Amino acid sequence: MKIGYARTSTIGQNLDSQVEALEKAGCTIVRKEQLSGTKLNNRRELLTILDFIREGETLVVTRIDRLARSLADLQVIVNRLKEKGANLMATEQPVDTSTAAGKAFFDMLGVFAEFETSLRRERQAEGIAVAKKAGKYRGRKATIDRAEVRRRLAAGDGPTRISREMGISRAAIYKIKQTSKG
Repeated sequence: MKIGYARTSTIGQNLDSQVEALEKAGCTIVRKEQLSGTKLNNRRELLTILDFIREGETLVVTRIDRLARSLADLQVIVNRLKEKGANLMATEQPVDTSTAAGKAFFDMLGVFAEFETSLRRERQAEGIAVAKKAGKYRGRKATIDRAEVRRRLAAGDGPTRISREMGISRAAIYKIKQTSKG
């Protein structure tokens, strides 16, 4: 049995072409997600597939970047499939882990996908540095009213109460408390 997995990074993107390609490849089940692929543990549909896929079955994607954005996540996915005796196949790339050549090509694709992600992060960091230097980048707006946290701490409120009432983590409160001392 072939199980398809289609993913886009945002809800605004269309999954139809991926679903069509997966069905054409013989997938009897197609699971769909529309969220970033940077974190494996957030993708419930993929994790469901990995939990329930059985020996001899194949997970099918259109391209490897639909499955993972980092080599580490890719390796986790492939190892889970191997443990279960399942395979991985991509419809638009010569990836089929049931063959030696497919496994080798798959590993190379993973390396290049991670390299591309690293380059993107570097370019973003460079752009932010240039914008900061030009005074055009201020970062995101503060979501925590530090002065209010300090005032409440000085008034004797505990971190747990402040956290609950202000809707912020206790760790953030302890961090503010620590920076206030020095």
